[in-house]
Amino acid sequence: MTAFTSWSGGKDSALALYKALKDKSINVSLCLNMVTDDGKYSRSHGVRSEIVQAQTEAMGLPILQPSATWDNYEEKFKTAVYTLKKEGVNTGIFGDIDVEAHRQWVERVCRELDIIPILPLWLGNREQLMKEFIEIGFKAVVTAVNSSYMGQEWLGRVINDTFLADLKKKETIDLCGENGEYHTLVLDGPLFHKRINILETQPVKIENHWFLNITHYNLEDRE
Repeated sequence: MTAFTSWSGGKDSALALYKALKDKSINVSLCLNMVTDDGKYSRSHGVRSEIVQAQTEAMGLPILQPSATWDNYEEKFKTAVYTLKKEGVNTGIFGDIDVEAHRQWVERVCRELDIIPILPLWLGNREQLMKEFIEIGFKAVVTAVNSSYMGQEWLGRVINDTFLADLKKKETIDLCGENGEYHTLVLDGPLFHKRINILETQPVKIENHWFLNITHYNLEDRE
């Protein structure tokens, strides 16, 4: 199977790709990352599109970044996947966990395009997924929070055992942030040939969300 991976740049898409690749019959050809209509930011997580490009460079994978508004997102997504299908791609990897509406959308769109959907994290235990992500060596930081659930102080926190323990104290928050409580950016891990080093950031608030604006970073070869 030749697959694209639906890539947000966050922990769930990274873990989904890692788990999918355990099936040696799957060959991942590229990352598909939808961006804002001006092309500057990842549509799902609000990270600058060039940083997502740096991630895929660090993994040695090409990336396709179609621009879209929320109103024409599905249309642009389908157009991109249809183009990939003509190039031999027949499978898509997605990082959804248990939001049924998301799965229904993925399955409907893939069915309409005759694409096989793979959801390696589906119905996984939240804490186990988080622990697996940490234990296999991924490094990620919080890059966005919904201020209705979490404050600015969570921005930039590393996803580790301490983070998980602190998150468990906030009983109203999904441990994986599946309801949009927080988003992450993966900087290093078993999929990466290089690591991303964050050098300078600034917090930015837009409506009810805090974002970690990464103003300077670099790529470094892993030892």
